[in-house]
Order: sequence, then C-alpha cells, then structure tokens
Amino acid sequence: MTETLKFESLPANLEELKALPEAALDTPFKAAALTVAALCRYPAGKDDAIEMLNFLKGPQPLSNYEKQFLRDRFMDKDYVPRSYFNGAVPANNYEPDVPYTVEVFDNPYSYQDEGYATLWIRSGGADSPRQVRLRRKGEQWFLWEQFLLPDIRKPAAEDPWA
Repeated sequence: MTETLKFESLPANLEELKALPEAALDTPFKAAALTVAALCRYPAGKDDAIEMLNFLKGPQPLSNYEKQFLRDRFMDKDYVPRSYFNGAVPANNYEPDVPYTVEVFDNPYSYQDEGYATLWIRSGGADSPRQVRLRRKGEQWFLWEQFLLPDIRKPAAEDPWA
C-alpha cells in the first residue's frame, strides 16, 4: 500500500509540526512522512529539527550518537532529505514541487515484527527506496530508526559533469 502525504509548507519548529494533522501519529505512514519534514529543517535550524525528531521518537529521544550522525550527514549534503519529496531530482537541485508531497509505502514484510513497521520512501537521487522503521506505543507510531541520509546523486549545481 502507498500513502501520499502533502504539506502546504514544511514545519519550522515543534509547534508547527504538532499543528499538522499528521502529528496525531496514528499511522506509521504519518510518522515516516513527518520524519522527512523534520530532517529538511536541519540545515537551517538544527535545534528545531532535533526537537521535532525527539517528538517523533516519542519516549526515547535521539541519542548522542544519532545527533552526531545527523551533524556528520548534513555537513555538505543539505539536499538529501528534500530528495524524498515529489519533483525533487538532481537536474533541479532537489527543489521539490509545492505542495510538498511524499509517498510512503509498505510491502509484505513491513509488519514482520509485532509492534514495528518498516516503510519505504523513494528518493529522486537514488536507485532504490530507503527505509524508515517505526515502533508502536499504544495507538501511536514513533520513529525508531531512519535510513534516509545515505549519499545520493549530486545536484546539478554541484556536479562538474552535469
């Protein structure tokens, strides 16, 4: 199943994220889509992004290791999270269509472990979709781990061969 989630604008802080209907976190698809939106904030507002990610992680906030990982990944590749929105490709320097639309999908193996869901999101700069793993607590789904930040193709503006 594929769910398409749309954002008129991306949240700039925790209050804006909580105001979105997806912040109910009542499906793993919503939590996965909000993870992309929160990661997009990191280059312009690291602390805001971390607050949003901590909300999405629920009772277990980001570890120091996870914060260091984010810092390392964003050193020179701020475009990676934008690549998950429709229309964002290397040729347009990963500028997504607005409204921001992300497609999150599952497969027959997504719910193998009780209380967990593994969902996938396609990047406009990668050949294969990337995973987001979520964990259920009560009626809500929280970010457990994300694999959204590996390298992708460089944007045209940074590619000397483009």
